Amino acid sequence: MNIPDKNKPFPLENYDRLCFLKNIIKNPNISVGDYTYYDDFENVANFEKNVKYHFDFIGDKLLIGKFCMIASDVTFIMNGANHLTNAISSYPFAIFGEDWKHAMDGKTYPTKGDTVIGNDVWLGYNSTIMPGIQIGDGAIIASNTTVTKNVEPYTIVGGNPGKLIRKRFSDAEIKSLLALKWWDWPIEKITENVAKLTGATLGDL
Repeated sequence: MNIPDKNKPFPLENYDRLCFLKNIIKNPNISVGDYTYYDDFENVANFEKNVKYHFDFIGDKLLIGKFCMIASDVTFIMNGANHLTNAISSYPFAIFGEDWKHAMDGKTYPTKGDTVIGNDVWLGYNSTIMPGIQIGDGAIIASNTTVTKNVEPYTIVGGNPGKLIRKRFSDAEIKSLLALKWWDWPIEKITENVAKLTGATLGDL
């Protein structure tokens, strides 16, 4: 059995614009599952550059599952971008110090928690994921979409702001797929079933 090596940064021979993403990530607050790949028109190092406002002192995480497909120019906006929304002014006075340094005493900037991308998720070209978003397993995010709300499993979302286009399967089929969790199978079993996984008949599995 000849299985692609999940620990190989560049799995396509003589092509360095697509990587198995977990092998190039350096930020400890970004976690990526096996076989998730990132394709970039210029340089795969752009991935971490496109995780914006991800400051260590905030501590929020970007968690990405297995077998995801991430296109070039996908951007993740993290919680460091948040400003006050219920105050008279949203201006971040305190960061500039001097006589403004105590402006945030007793207050905190809003946070929406970790950003979580499920398994087998396709993030299309130039899509933007806002802070704290959760995208369910098997979802597809269309190119140029801005995701401002959580995305249900096995749904297709597009637009700005992103809206439901359609479900990929019936509710009963989605329930079965979520129970199946094929991405957690041993890689040998996945390999034996790739023809069925790329088919449209759930009963074959």
